[in-house]
Amino acid sequence: MGFLDAFLKKKEYPPLSETSPAATQINELKQPLEKLVSDVSDPLEIVPTDKAAYAFIGKPPKKFGVAWVDADGKIHNFKSLVEEKGLSVISLEKLSSRMREAYIKAQQAERYSTSIAGREVVVTPSESMASDMASIIREYTS
Repeated sequence: MGFLDAFLKKKEYPPLSETSPAATQINELKQPLEKLVSDVSDPLEIVPTDKAAYAFIGKPPKKFGVAWVDADGKIHNFKSLVEEKGLSVISLEKLSSRMREAYIKAQQAERYSTSIAGREVVVTPSESMASDMASIIREYTS
C-alpha cells in the first residue's frame, strides 16, 4: 500500500442487517431516500428514525451538507429552509454548527453500510444523534 492509499481509502463498515430496526426504518422511507441518493453524488451517511431520516452529505464533521426526509416522505435541506422559512445566512451557519456538534457527539456510534438505489451508503442507527437532529431542526423550523 502506497503512502496516498492510506489517505484515499474509505472506511469500511459491516453490512447493516436486513432484520435490524434501522433497515426497517430505511425501508419505510425507501422511495424518498432512493431519490435523495440518486440526486446526490457526494458520500452519504443516513441516520434513520421511526419518523424521519437524516442524511449527512459530504465529509462530516468538516465539510458537509444535510438533507432529511420527514414522515410524509418530503425531502428538506438548507436551501428549502431558506425558501420556506426565510432563514438568514447567519441562522444557517448556526444551524450547521449545531448539526456539526451533534455529529461530533455521536462519532463513536456504530456505523454500518447498506445499498440504497444501487449505491453504498453509511448508516448510523444512533437514537441520541437522531434525537439531537430532530430537536435542532424543530428549533429552526417552528
